[in-house]
Amino acid sequence: MTHSPERCVIVIDHALPSGLATNAAAVLALTLGARFPGLPGHDLVDADGTVHPGLIPMGLPVLAATSDKLWALRDAAVEARLHVIDFPTAGQQTTDYAAFASSVATTRTADLTYLGLAVCGPNKAVRSLTGGLPLLR
Repeated sequence: MTHSPERCVIVIDHALPSGLATNAAAVLALTLGARFPGLPGHDLVDADGTVHPGLIPMGLPVLAATSDKLWALRDAAVEARLHVIDFPTAGQQTTDYAAFASSVATTRTADLTYLGLAVCGPNKAVRSLTGGLPLLR
C-alpha cells in the first residue's frame, strides 16, 4: 500500500490499563507506518538547521471503545472496504512472535478478541464509523 489514506484512527479497548493501552496503540501505529510508508510528512528543519523526521501531518486520534464495539467496528470497517489493522489479545500474551502467530492461526476469526484497531480510508467513511467514539483517556 503506497498511497496515503485521508484519515486514520486508532481505537483501543477502554478497559485496558494505561501501559497495555499505550503498547497496543504503539504497535498499531508502527504497523500503520509500515503499511503506508508515505504517511509521514517531509522532514522538518528547525531554526538551527537540525533535521527532525517528518511526522504524520493529518493527526492520529486514539479513541476508546468496549471490546464488543471493537468487534462491531472491525466488521463494519471490513464491510466498508476500509483498511483495518487489528491487534488480537494474544499479541500481549507472549513476546514470542511465532507463538503469537500460532495462537492466531489456531483461533477461528469469530473467536478472536481485539485489544485495538487501526482504521484508515476516506475521511467521510472513517468518521461515519468512529465519529461517536471518545478519546482514550
